[in-house]
Amino acid sequence: MKRLKLLSGAFLLMAMLFAGCQKQTHSIKEETTAGERSAVKSSSRVAALKEGIEERLNRLKAGQENRTITGTRFLLRQHPEYRNLLLNALNDVPACNDDTKINLWLNDQLSDWTATVVFYAIETGMLDYPTYDALIFENSGAGQVFGAQGTYTQRLTKTFKDLKRFWDIESAGIVMVAMHGDMLLDREKIIRTDMALYGTTEEDAGAWADLIIEIINAFPQYRMGNHPIFTFNAFAQKGFDPGTPYEPIPDKIVMGDGILDGFNAIGYGDVAPQAILAHEFGHQVQYQLNLTGGSGPEASRRSELMADAFSAYFLAHSRGQSMNWKRVQQFLQVFFNIGDCSFTSNDHHGTPAQRMAAATWAYGVVEAAQKQGHILSAGAFASMFDAVLPQILNN
Repeated sequence: MKRLKLLSGAFLLMAMLFAGCQKQTHSIKEETTAGERSAVKSSSRVAALKEGIEERLNRLKAGQENRTITGTRFLLRQHPEYRNLLLNALNDVPACNDDTKINLWLNDQLSDWTATVVFYAIETGMLDYPTYDALIFENSGAGQVFGAQGTYTQRLTKTFKDLKRFWDIESAGIVMVAMHGDMLLDREKIIRTDMALYGTTEEDAGAWADLIIEIINAFPQYRMGNHPIFTFNAFAQKGFDPGTPYEPIPDKIVMGDGILDGFNAIGYGDVAPQAILAHEFGHQVQYQLNLTGGSGPEASRRSELMADAFSAYFLAHSRGQSMNWKRVQQFLQVFFNIGDCSFTSNDHHGTPAQRMAAATWAYGVVEAAQKQGHILSAGAFASMFDAVLPQILNN
């Protein structure tokens, strides 16, 4: 297998699951079922693809046994709440609450993913390309479209401008970019991303790209790259210079189509884009004010709970989004319950109850302000948060 330290985390686990089922998956053509054959666009084409896929994969993997993202200059930290949601959807580890609307929705989206569909996704590494293409190569906010059909572009663009105006940091250099799964049909984008991640030659990267595009076109389960699992993520990245031949990467926020579509599908399209973006912008505030010091579960939990508070303060404030707090709470109840109960993980974000407590505290700060309409400085707000953090953790 093409052993990747996958950004999503979920698919690394899938690879492990399949390692325990190699007798079933070693010969793809032997595991084909009548149901799978009926699910593909052209049974004859897919049969031909399966007939030669193992040979092509083995040829591509020759000499690349250690092909991995781990240790490269581009390795990202995945939000564990998104990772755990995907793990839960794949029936491996439970989320804090696996009966939320978003969990059930994602389970339904994956209901037609057969063993073969999962196997190809793992073997080709296609699950990482949309995220890393956005990280490495999308370095300008100009012309960005959010959502496969541009559904969220206007709302996110306005909210991003509001956030820049709201928080007192140097935000001119922060960019917001989109993550689209349909880049898996763009040969040049796959090639450039593969070369960046694995140091492959253009020829080898082209061979991987050709195989991925052929598989994406053959199986409708991938939805031409637009399946939400490819882009069910949003993250903030502190700017850095990866060195030649790549351009410096600016401070940026990446918004995936999949996570936006998911919350829109379950009825939170009016609040989810703004809330998710505000959380990620909170991380940019932290980067500028050096509020992310330390390592380990406690430091990560503090950082994420603070970002939750930054987000809630902005959403509730009359000069932020001035949202109805009951509506915000309804969304946050679902959003926080997608789950991070990995208490000892270095990426621990806090439990759902702690995250809700952080958001509720922030709302209380807005309500208790003597000067309604006054915006606290980001530094002052962070200091107030740190003072009440022990109480938040008791939830």
